Amino acid sequence: MRSRYRTAAVAAVAAMALSLMGTAAPAQAATGQVVVFSSEFQPLTIYTDPTGCHKLPIAAHSVNNQTDTAIKVYADPLCLIQEVATIRPGYGARVQPGTGSFRA
Repeated sequence: MRSRYRTAAVAAVAAMALSLMGTAAPAQAATGQVVVFSSEFQPLTIYTDPTGCHKLPIAAHSVNNQTDTAIKVYADPLCLIQEVATIRPGYGARVQPGTGSFRA
């Protein structure tokens, strides 16, 4: 009898853990490139298959999203404070030179 209760308790805990974790598959990394233009005197900064948060170059003027997912641009270098734009695949946006970041 005791073993049956233990088995039921383990099953209940496992079911609760699965419901808390959810059943959705983890997000896939973006495939493609994010291309950043800073100035005519600097080469393009290219992030291939980006995942997570990336600090933009200090002189960044535009961000072009050539990945298969939308990216979010932030005003701070850590992708924490203020989202300033969402760039869809195949589109670009101007950004303020200075500190900033994007998350793919």
